[in-house]
Amino acid sequence: MKLTIIEEGTRSELEFEGDVISIGRAVDNEIRLSETLVSRHHCRIEREGSQHWLVDLGSSNGTRVGGERVLRRLLEDGDQIQVGQARLVVGLLAVAGAEPSPDETQAISAGDGAATDFSGEGHATITEDARRERDNLRVFASITAELARVTDLLPLLRQIVDSAVTLVGGERGFLLMGESLALEPVVTEEPPLASAAKQLQVSDLAVRVARSFDRSDIAIPRSRLSMGIASRVLEKGKPVLAVDAAHDDRFSTMASVEDLRLRSVLCLPIRIEERILGVVYVDNRLQHNAFSENDLELVELLAGQAAVAILNARRVVELRQHNQRLAASRLQIQDLNEQLGRKLRDQGSALAVVRAELGRERGRHDYTSIVGASDGMRAVFTQLDKITEAELPVMIQGESGTGKELIARAIHFNGPRRNKPFVTENCAALPESLLESELFGHARGAFTGAHRAKKGLFEQADGGTLFLDEVGDMSPNMQKKMLRALQDGQFRPLGMERMVKVNVRLLTASHRNLGEMVQSGEFREDLFYRVNVLNVQLPALRDRRDDVPLLAEHLLASAAREAGKPAPLISHAVMTALVAHDWPGNVRELENEMRRLVVMSRGEVTLEHLSPAVRERRSAGLAAEALARNPGDIRAAVADLETRSIQAALAQAGGNKSKAAGLLGISRFALQRKLDKYSLRDTHEGEDVAATGEF
Repeated sequence: MKLTIIEEGTRSELEFEGDVISIGRAVDNEIRLSETLVSRHHCRIEREGSQHWLVDLGSSNGTRVGGERVLRRLLEDGDQIQVGQARLVVGLLAVAGAEPSPDETQAISAGDGAATDFSGEGHATITEDARRERDNLRVFASITAELARVTDLLPLLRQIVDSAVTLVGGERGFLLMGESLALEPVVTEEPPLASAAKQLQVSDLAVRVARSFDRSDIAIPRSRLSMGIASRVLEKGKPVLAVDAAHDDRFSTMASVEDLRLRSVLCLPIRIEERILGVVYVDNRLQHNAFSENDLELVELLAGQAAVAILNARRVVELRQHNQRLAASRLQIQDLNEQLGRKLRDQGSALAVVRAELGRERGRHDYTSIVGASDGMRAVFTQLDKITEAELPVMIQGESGTGKELIARAIHFNGPRRNKPFVTENCAALPESLLESELFGHARGAFTGAHRAKKGLFEQADGGTLFLDEVGDMSPNMQKKMLRALQDGQFRPLGMERMVKVNVRLLTASHRNLGEMVQSGEFREDLFYRVNVLNVQLPALRDRRDDVPLLAEHLLASAAREAGKPAPLISHAVMTALVAHDWPGNVRELENEMRRLVVMSRGEVTLEHLSPAVRERRSAGLAAEALARNPGDIRAAVADLETRSIQAALAQAGGNKSKAAGLLGISRFALQRKLDKYSLRDTHEGEDVAATGEF
């Protein structure tokens, strides 16, 4: 039977006399095809008398005859068998002994046309030698292109081993290298490639890649090859070629050769500049004389290319690591710059507060925990200077959120009891029964749930200060017990017979008007005079608008630090809206607004980032007030609203018309026209408000 094989542009003609012709990628096939679409044992041709049958062996990509996929088919002269990308043309006339007529076209092989007998071993025609040489050239071209393309070490090493196995028709291939050329090199203080330049030792030798001829990985690779042969190549630095390793005297002392039943072995070093980087090991356990001296030369050429490719890949890996370190350093520097910027902004805000506060007399005590530089807060600081050193009770009154507890802390920590306890309690947060237990304490078993004795807040604050917030929310019965404790300076804890005497300075606070509560009978008059010996009245935030910019910057920086984000910048328009807002929740509402801005804004705060209440409430309030002052006259109300807005902006800008125009959101020219329209020049001329300004 004659078969004409056309594979990758190469045409070969072969004759077979056996009953079975096996076709596939494995080395034990009569016809071995190299491409990956062909299964290891793809199909075979069986002869039954004068007939020839094609049988598919369960191949992955199927076997086709005339374009039709078949499992078993009777072959005829001229049939074309498709196996992967290869084509096999069937010729049966020569086998039947029929001589072709002079008119028939004859197939001529790439060689000299001589018939080739492949029934025996070791015979090759000139056609086969030429085909193999062309295959080697194609493989080398492919290897060169692939080695130039692959820069990752592991894929590169696999490509080198697969190329070596394909080049010589081996069964298995291994690449042995040392830790100095590990797949994930560890960056040290050594210069680049210094570790690769060290001479490889036998003790460092390890299998890095183990591959089969079908390009699959081999499990447990170290026990599948002769480490003795690899070590011999490394020690002597010379290649080893064995045509029958089991009967080779050079390996008679190596048990691994006999255990593995090795036949053909090819092993050689990978070297560059007289330094060995590793060892390439290829074997074939099925055939003797599988490798020749020509194969050894081919693999040596491949090893030279592989060494250069490995070092280039190492350079790429080191450059990537260097770039990663640079990127990490850039990120770290960027983070440090952001942190420094936040600190500088925070320090700038703090310095602005300090400068504003140093420009006024804040008193002789330390009130740095309280942000404020307005006239109203200066009056509070002056009053605190007078009452801090006293031992008398102090009543702190102000709206919710004005900072009553901060004032209480300032009185305590600036006073003579600063080294004693400072105890606080919100009277509105507890019911009467629990409040009594909290203030005066109780004995064990005094009531259900009293599993142990407990000291009250009065006793805990002995020698120091007790601050009771929202004292106006005490029940009448609780007010009576509080009065007795303040009159006698002693009290009896719940469930106890003994009296407890304490020395406590009492500070109280309430957002309600206790004087009016006394008039209505909601608060005891005698208790009122006990707690209201000294009085501090805190202004609402809307009554000290000059402090809003300082408070906003301070609270915004604090909120940014808590969130771990850079503090955004507040634009002039936003600051104008903040100053114009009435802040019914006072400083607490402003603090919540600043926390909201840290989350909602990026870089700079705009009006859209403000809550609707802050954007709308002030304008609505001014309009309602203007209409109330001018009922029925819309024009007069608008004029009144514009006049008051201009006066407020000029006051805030210190008379600078350019700044006042920016606060109002209009041009300086438009502001000047409105000043003339409403005759505000004469009104502010004495204060140099409208007549002067910076440009």
